[in-house]
Amino acid sequence: MYKNRSDKGLNNISGENIAKYRKLMEKPNSQRALADKLQLLGLDIDKNAVQRIESGQRFVTDIELKIFAKLFDVTTDILLEE
Repeated sequence: MYKNRSDKGLNNISGENIAKYRKLMEKPNSQRALADKLQLLGLDIDKNAVQRIESGQRFVTDIELKIFAKLFDVTTDILLEE
């Protein structure tokens, strides 16, 4: 059976961890500030995309996941923990 949603019905399993690590960042740690930092790393993403990722409404690509991990200085495995 093909499955592209988590057990919670979300489009990703990393959104909750991304939100957690964003909130642990130095201030400002808003979704807009995170989007700005990601853009400096070459990821074209805006505040709305960050909000949708964190809430599980949007899929996260492998490239995006690697950049989130780099920014938070964690492994991708940590971001994928449920």
